[in-house]
Amino acid sequence: MPCLSLRKAVTFFVLFVAIFESSLASILAVDYGSDWIKASLMKPGVPFDVLLNKDSKRKIQSSVAWKKDERLFGSDAANIASRFPQDSFSSLKYLQGAPFNSDIVTYFTSISTAQISETDRKTVALKQSDGTEWSTEELVAMQLSYIKKLAEDLAGEPVNEVILTVPPYFSQFERDSITDAIEIAGLRTLALVNDGTAVAVNYAMTRTFSTTPEYHVIYDAGASSTRATVVSFAAAEDPKTKVSYTQINVLGVGHDRNTGGTELDLRLQDILIDSFMSKHRRDIRKDKRGMAKLWKEAGRVKAILSANSDAISTVESVAFDIDFKTKVTRSEFENACKDLHSRFARPIYDALANAEFSLANITSVILTGGNSRTPMVQAAVKTAVGEDRIALNVNADESAVLGAALYGASLSRQFKTKDIRVTDILIHDIQASYLASNPGARTIHTAVLAAGSKHGARKTLTFKRKEDFSVVLNYPNEVMSGFPREILEAKIVGIPEAIDNLTERGAIDPVIKATVVLSESGFVSIGDAIAYGEIKDDSITGKLKGLFGGGSDQVPLETDADEGAPKDEKIDKDKKDKAKKPLGKDRSTVPLEIEIVYNFQGPLRLVAKRAARERLRALDNMEMSRQLREEAHNTLEGYLYKLRDLLNDGPETPFTKCSQPSERQTLSNTLSDTIAWLHEEGDTADTLQLWEKRSALETLEKPIVHRYKEIESFPQALNNSQKWNWSTRLFLTQARENITADAIAGVPSKWTSEELDALEKALKEHESWLHDGVERQKKTKMNEDPAIDTKEMQQRAKTLEQHLQRLVKRKVPKVKKTPAKPGDANGSSSTEPTQAPGDRQPEHDEL
Repeated sequence: MPCLSLRKAVTFFVLFVAIFESSLASILAVDYGSDWIKASLMKPGVPFDVLLNKDSKRKIQSSVAWKKDERLFGSDAANIASRFPQDSFSSLKYLQGAPFNSDIVTYFTSISTAQISETDRKTVALKQSDGTEWSTEELVAMQLSYIKKLAEDLAGEPVNEVILTVPPYFSQFERDSITDAIEIAGLRTLALVNDGTAVAVNYAMTRTFSTTPEYHVIYDAGASSTRATVVSFAAAEDPKTKVSYTQINVLGVGHDRNTGGTELDLRLQDILIDSFMSKHRRDIRKDKRGMAKLWKEAGRVKAILSANSDAISTVESVAFDIDFKTKVTRSEFENACKDLHSRFARPIYDALANAEFSLANITSVILTGGNSRTPMVQAAVKTAVGEDRIALNVNADESAVLGAALYGASLSRQFKTKDIRVTDILIHDIQASYLASNPGARTIHTAVLAAGSKHGARKTLTFKRKEDFSVVLNYPNEVMSGFPREILEAKIVGIPEAIDNLTERGAIDPVIKATVVLSESGFVSIGDAIAYGEIKDDSITGKLKGLFGGGSDQVPLETDADEGAPKDEKIDKDKKDKAKKPLGKDRSTVPLEIEIVYNFQGPLRLVAKRAARERLRALDNMEMSRQLREEAHNTLEGYLYKLRDLLNDGPETPFTKCSQPSERQTLSNTLSDTIAWLHEEGDTADTLQLWEKRSALETLEKPIVHRYKEIESFPQALNNSQKWNWSTRLFLTQARENITADAIAGVPSKWTSEELDALEKALKEHESWLHDGVERQKKTKMNEDPAIDTKEMQQRAKTLEQHLQRLVKRKVPKVKKTPAKPGDANGSSSTEPTQAPGDRQPEHDEL
């Protein structure tokens, strides 16, 4: 039984530690852009800041590339794009959830040299020069996995949860694509947050607001698009807890998916192409390497023109062995982009219109996004809103990722941050479509969630059906050219059986209720479905309850006027409380099964995600094996050079003095053979062979190295041993004198003679062993193995020290106080308390 109890206690402790560690898990925030990735790690004990890459850069280029068999990320991948244009993949954000025949894919081919192909899901895959194909989700997952590794190196523990920013205009297909990539990367999606909302959280973190709302526009000019978000900030108080917090409400969003920094780069690249073709009369568009070089140069020139009126573009051997050089002026660049000027400001007007606001209601327009630094963009915004409303009070590059990290921390109770509560909105209309109940009837379309609906909204639809049927959630308007409209199909099954059950219970006119849910991350789905029927209670108690309005525990039934057309159900607090009751105890409802069917554009199937994850794991393992092999190869090569130097350093070195000629000869022969083997077979040898070669040389070298290390450490080890011998001898002398004095005084001693005899015996054994070892060591040559090992000397000295310390640290025993005996002429001793006659205790024998 005690053993079983101990086992239970240990098991409980292990579970407690595991739960405690999981509760302190880290949260990774990622701002994934088409040009740059920014990340931040939230972990207790780690300073809150942007995550740095291996080069200590605060942002990472959104690129993944292969240099032969080596996979590269970030700037390393972007830098080889001109050398390996078909093996370098950037701007993957454009392809997330995009159908192969959509306009956005066509646009991607105009800015990228990558070769694309169509997947079986009608989405986009990218093909390497060797024919290997990767889906967009797999390539994005590689980048997220790279970020995950950076975060884990900083945290010193696994990182499993991520919150990621997305543009507010992302459809469900694009949101599905990024969450699939997150899962393939081995992460769990904590939430998706709209980037404008994330910037608003970052803005509110260091500011206080009154109860009167402030209205601002978050203007995000990114690489792939331009977005504007109307946001309100206000102080509020929780009516239940009376806790004050900051409330952020998103009121309206405007966007232009085709106007951003990438479009500016494309216009600038066209200027460089035209200049090259006019000067050299060669079509560089047919040269992928040349186009990749000009694309990189366009980005560099754009950055220069942001602060200068002109820039000199120089590209060595851009194509056809031609060195290219030209001058580009800001006026020429802006003239090429003049049709974009009005489009830069259009999202602001659209956001205000969607929020039903005017510019007079706006306190400021907060600029963020890398493209907001471009002079023509700033000029367009100033013209639209006035220079006095422009605010540059957030970090244009980092505000979104830092806001996302803070938002993620607020979702996790392990972090204590400023209480900020966010209400975001949907910007696309959602409708439900289904067939009428009559055979051969028309398809009915009903608006379910209008643009502007708050995230977290739920809408219940009521149907008069007796057979299984399907509800299709779709976009009534095209979210982007070439994208499908159908989101998902929900097949509600088990209706006939449920209706029969309710009818047997006495339900009147049963109906079907389905709940459409809009998640906080912007996903729409059918949350649950039930068969419901009000059950009439004919008992006297039931009639009385019905008479006085207290007999209905069921949610009131809604009537359908037109062939089962659904109506929105308004649920008050009492109904919500009743809805929380277990379905099994509510005789008026029967839960129904929902089968969700996605179209070809929907999320990846579980089997496909597992296959993709295994594929990436195999790639990671292969790269790890290659890295370990390269490390073993480099280590062996460096070790060979070290041994060669030791053998050639001359006769006066410690290595030569502590080695015998035969040992050096054997080592030299083995070294020569290993060098020859490395040159001939080292490139094809595996990791095990490389380590075996090193181990064979270390077996010959270690005895020699051990000898001169022993010679170096012997004096200190000997001095330490002698010190404890002397200390023990001194202690024994004083301790024996104390025992004699205590015996004369009649008081107990700290030690017994037996204990001191045992210590003296240990001392003599140690002195004898040390003396014999030192004498043998004196006769040992430098190139012979030591007669006495310093490690053993230290261990024996430690044993003697511990024996001595146990006696030295012993406390003086207390003297027992005894009462005076009757008739004692001298009364009580000075150490014994005196007692009054009435308090005297009966006599007893002290022994």
